[in-house]
Amino acid sequence: MRFFLIAVILLVSFSSSAQNKDEKAILATINQQKRAWNEGNLIGFMDPYWNNDSLMFIGKSGVTYGWQNTLDNYKRGYPDSTAMGKLSFDILHIKRLSVIYFSVVGKWELTRKAGELKGHFTLLFKKIGNRWLIVSDHSS
Repeated sequence: MRFFLIAVILLVSFSSSAQNKDEKAILATINQQKRAWNEGNLIGFMDPYWNNDSLMFIGKSGVTYGWQNTLDNYKRGYPDSTAMGKLSFDILHIKRLSVIYFSVVGKWELTRKAGELKGHFTLLFKKIGNRWLIVSDHSS
């Protein structure tokens, strides 16, 4: 019984440590996106998105599939750093869904001369190789 209890405690500790490490990596990725956006670097902003035709982005215009299509939409909507403004995030919830998936819910806000924009997002991160990548983004 004592061995079983020790094994359970060690397993819970390891699991918690792994989740904290993964959460930190995901939050660092989101902060990297914010920095890239605020530098006017759309390619850098898109780096954490899965570079695949199955990437899914859901926004006010509906569903867009694919990394390049998503980048093209961003370029049309935000053609220069003035249009991009300054981006900030407020993470409301981060949850492990499985060993390879995390869900992140938050608020976004763009401060710019043309007027502020704000909304919410849900990101689905998947561990691909050794990176946590966004495979689905629902932003409104």
